[in-house]
Amino acid sequence: MKTKAAVLLEAGKPFEIMELDLDGPKAGEVLIKFTAAGLCHSDLHLTDGDLPPRYPIVGGHEGSGVIQEVGPGVTKVKAGDHVVCSFIPNCGTCRYCSTGRQNLCDMGATILEGYLPDGTFRFHGDGKDFGGMCMLGTFSEYATISQHSVVKVDDWLPLETAVLVGCGVPSGWGTAVNAGNLRAGDTAVIYGIGGLGINAVQGAVSAGCKYVVVVDPVQMKREQALKFGATHAFATAEEAQEKVTEITWGQGADAALILVGTVDVPVVQAATAVIGKGGRVVITGLADPTKLTVQVSGTDLTLNQKTIMGTLFGSMNPQYDIVRLLRLYDAGQLKLDELITKRYSLEDVNQGYEDLRNGLNVRGVIDHAS
Repeated sequence: MKTKAAVLLEAGKPFEIMELDLDGPKAGEVLIKFTAAGLCHSDLHLTDGDLPPRYPIVGGHEGSGVIQEVGPGVTKVKAGDHVVCSFIPNCGTCRYCSTGRQNLCDMGATILEGYLPDGTFRFHGDGKDFGGMCMLGTFSEYATISQHSVVKVDDWLPLETAVLVGCGVPSGWGTAVNAGNLRAGDTAVIYGIGGLGINAVQGAVSAGCKYVVVVDPVQMKREQALKFGATHAFATAEEAQEKVTEITWGQGADAALILVGTVDVPVVQAATAVIGKGGRVVITGLADPTKLTVQVSGTDLTLNQKTIMGTLFGSMNPQYDIVRLLRLYDAGQLKLDELITKRYSLEDVNQGYEDLRNGLNVRGVIDHAS
């Protein structure tokens, strides 16, 4: 069949809207019609070339939709099921899945190559194979993907909102609750209030933090963070450091969570300085893998027993946690609708990312029906 998609042909170029040929599902695969796709900053790393994939590639890794057809051997879903995609596929049987760490599944090793588990591609055009970002390619009307990349969700939930739990919500919420290990009465400092950082705020509030301090240069994002439960909001790390020292009587924060669009040395150093003894720095944001972005005093880490760690997907288990977060939303205990700043058509994908670069969006969403 044919499908319209937003693709990247090379680094440094905007997305191009193209009509591609799409193969049907083989064994263990499903055909999905996407309802919505989130505009996550991670796809900008592909555009900018600081996290280079295999080009050409169909963008998008946060998606929701309806299963149209299933291939042989598919047992997880059937045609007509509503699903949210997990940008980390999870096989359920590898060392990591079988020990409760689905976010580290071995199948995730090739998400920047964009081919399916059998090593072949389903998108084609101009005599070339096109990959799908994170083996998905949610910036396409349709896609053929692995059954290990989908999570069945309750039919009554709006897919145009549920899309957010495919990446941004679990990555941010889990950064606070799982990797950050925040508990009632703790003080958390969150750097970067975009599609992930705003959900780290929700996670910290859910954990019962006494103080949730956010740092972001964009006033709109600071205002949004306060609406989501942050107690303090600052434009600079220096202002946050001064306030945290005051409100903790010099003890420092319990955890500092880094969710900026591009991680650099200054933000890591600021986060390490703001935590107290036994504190944790959690890095969720991405950066150019060829650059050294963690440069801090080893003596500070040793004498004050500080920890710096990374987390992928908020250390969540997609098959369980995507459903869990949606049920929290259904119960009115997690904000999702309020996260969406603006909706776009597929043809406006570049405008959506321009708005993201300019600090106009917390989360933009592509509505495939528009």
